[in-house]
This record gives sequence, C-alpha cells and structure tokens, in this order.
Amino acid sequence: MSEISAAVKIEDISAVKKKLSFDVPWADVKSELDAVYRKVGKTAKIKGFRPGKIPREILERHYREDAEGETISNLVNRYYWETLQQKDIPAVTQPEIEQQGIKAEKDFIFSATVEVEPAVEPKDYLGLELEKEEPVVTDEDLEARMAEIRQMFATMEEVEEDRAIRMGDFVTLDFTGAVAGEQIKELKSESYLLEIGSKTFVPGFEEQLVGLRQGEEKTVAVKFPDNYNAAHLAGKDVEFTVNIKGIRVKKLPEIDEQFIKNFERYESLEALKADVLKNLEEEKKRKIELEFEKQISDKLLEKNVFDVPDSFVKRQIYYMMSDMQRRMVSGGMDQKKAAEFSMKLHDHFREEAAKIVKTVLLLKGIAGKEALTAGEDEVEKQIREIAAQRAQDYETLRKSLEKDDLIDNIRSEILNRKTYAFLEAKAKVTTVRTEKKGIPEGEK
Repeated sequence: MSEISAAVKIEDISAVKKKLSFDVPWADVKSELDAVYRKVGKTAKIKGFRPGKIPREILERHYREDAEGETISNLVNRYYWETLQQKDIPAVTQPEIEQQGIKAEKDFIFSATVEVEPAVEPKDYLGLELEKEEPVVTDEDLEARMAEIRQMFATMEEVEEDRAIRMGDFVTLDFTGAVAGEQIKELKSESYLLEIGSKTFVPGFEEQLVGLRQGEEKTVAVKFPDNYNAAHLAGKDVEFTVNIKGIRVKKLPEIDEQFIKNFERYESLEALKADVLKNLEEEKKRKIELEFEKQISDKLLEKNVFDVPDSFVKRQIYYMMSDMQRRMVSGGMDQKKAAEFSMKLHDHFREEAAKIVKTVLLLKGIAGKEALTAGEDEVEKQIREIAAQRAQDYETLRKSLEKDDLIDNIRSEILNRKTYAFLEAKAKVTTVRTEKKGIPEGEK
C-alpha cells in the first residue's frame, strides 16, 4: 500500500470537500484482474468447457464487462478506504467516483470527491458575556395555569332560554356551500360543531351567525382567502346556506374544595396549587436553560465562522421535518397531510438546521480541547432515568437503543450538557431579575 499511497493526490476543493485522485499501476490492476478472472472461471458455465478449465481468452469473450466492473469496484474500494484510514480523512458521505475504465497496459486512474467534517478550532469561547433570567413564577402564571386546568374540566350545556347566538357560543349547524350557484361537495356538512369567535372557519363566516336563533336559516356570503389550500376555492366567492340546529355554552367549574374531587392525589385546594406551582417552577427553569443555551450558541456562532457539509444540514432538516410531522399527527392531523405540510417547510428549516449543525461541531471541538468526556456510568444513569420515565425495563430499553444505534446520541447529549455547564462556569453571567408579585402564603 505504501507504493500506492505515493500515487494519491489529495486536493481541498473547499473546507468541507476533498478530491482524492488515484493512479494505480498496471501491475496492481493486472494482479486484481487476474484474481477476478480466476474466481469467475471457477463458476462460469460455457458449453464445451468444464468449470475451472475455461481458457482466459474464452472467459474474456463472455465475461469481460462483468470482470472489469468487479475489478474496478475492488480497486476503488480498497485504495479509497485505506487512504481514508492512513491519511485520517473524516469523510461524511459516500464518494462521487469518476473513472474511465480499465485499459490494457495502462495505469488505472480514478478520483473520489467526498464531503468531510471540517476541522473546527473553537476560539473566544471563554469569558462569554451572558444574561440569565432568574426563574420566577408570578401569581399571574399560577392563575393562568389554574384557568387552563379549569378549562380541562369544562362541560357543554344546551342553552335553555330562547336567545340569539353570541360570541363564545358553540353552535351545531348544517351548511351547504355553492360557487356561482353550483354546490361544492366538500363544502357540505351536517351537525357541524363550531365555536363562534374561534376563527377556525373561513374569515367572515362566524361573525354572520351572531344574532341567529335555533331553527333559523341564513345565506352567508364569504370570500375564500387567496392562499387557501384548496386551489379551486382560493379567492372564490362562496354562498353558504346555514341552518342552526342547536346552541350550547361551555360551563366552567368553580375552583373550590369540590373541584379537588376530580383528582385522587390531592386532599385540599392548597395541595393542588402547591403542586401546580412546583410544576410551573420546573417548566420555567427548563425554559430558561434552553434560552440560555441558545444564547451561548449564538455567541459562539458570532465568534466562529466556518462552513459545514451540506449532507449534515440535509440530515438535520430531515430530523426537523420528521419531528414536525410527528407533532402534527399527534395533534390530530391526517398523516398524509402532515407529511405534505412538513415537506413544504424544507427550505424554511435550512438556516436553523445549519446553525444547529455548527453548534454541535463547536461544542464537540470545545469538549475535545477541554478534555470533557461522558463516562459509561453517566450513560447508564441517563438510560435508567429514561427507562423510569417511560416505565420500561432498563435492559429492554438498552438493547433497543443499541439496536437502533442511539447510545452515541445519549452520550452526545450528556457531553453537550457538560460543555454548556463548563461554558457557563467560565462566562461572565449577569442575572436578570423580573419583578415577582407575591403568591399567597397558602399557595406556596
């Protein structure tokens, strides 16, 4: 291999792309070609000849293309991968190979162009000037969360009095939509439940229902938005024939001792509020930590400008699209529509994806310079915590993570946290205090 290595030329096309040009001597090409023909000859079936006894010129007549193709593949794989190892080239994609085939008595020349992980040398990461918010939960925060919990236990009640529709009512209606007098199939529905004022229907529709009573019918004229997702309806004037079948209102329970009976784990209203407050404080801390880490990342990116492989960015975009699709499906959207919508966000995600990739490489570089590591005991602890959160058996979860090659992801997450903690410890951090309005003693 040493003689072959001398015939390798390495060219930097950019900070993240290299071109390796190989000149393989004919002697090595011939040796490999002979080996391939010997292998072919052992299994080749040609009328009039026994396997293993077929003359070379006959084999070449029948198997030249296949034999030369296999020879090229063997030579490219051998010299390319050995060169990556010998020269310590951090390739991150499959190479783009260019070659002109095998020519008798001629050296075999080929090139391999490949993206590489950039050599990032982090700078100016010590003594960052940062601001960190104090994790304060206000009484308004507590009141807002209690209101959310109250909404969860709301009930729907029919309006008993003979009154007109108001904003905030929930109305059951039948409707049929028509464009230029022609009814549109997808604009027809029966017993459709609509919250008046929710702005979930076409703009202008809900407002025109205010004042109607149960049993009444009305023609509602609206114009569909120009950017409506159904192209044949975008910008169209539509007339809906609407029949009001029922009016309901949302009834919210009072937050009192009676309300506590909805929960088995609380014996008093104070206990509920104390737990809600604790959860809010934990959420606030997590949010502040995420914002603080983003602030660190932004500072690092300002001080360290470098290119990253496009393949890294594309991979990150794919992760972001998949996550978006998963969240939309879990929110009730049809899987096909969620996939189509997330695909449209491909270009929208690019800038943020590039920032994430650069941040990961910077953190990796800082961890290397500062000899920060994630030990196996830390990895095991993290897996056990995940298993406890998911109510899974530790061994089962570990085997699943190993099977999906996700152990390194956990190790990277641990190392990233340690690196952020290191950067915070070395930074000039100013604590930003927000005014905290008093929370009654009984609610603390």
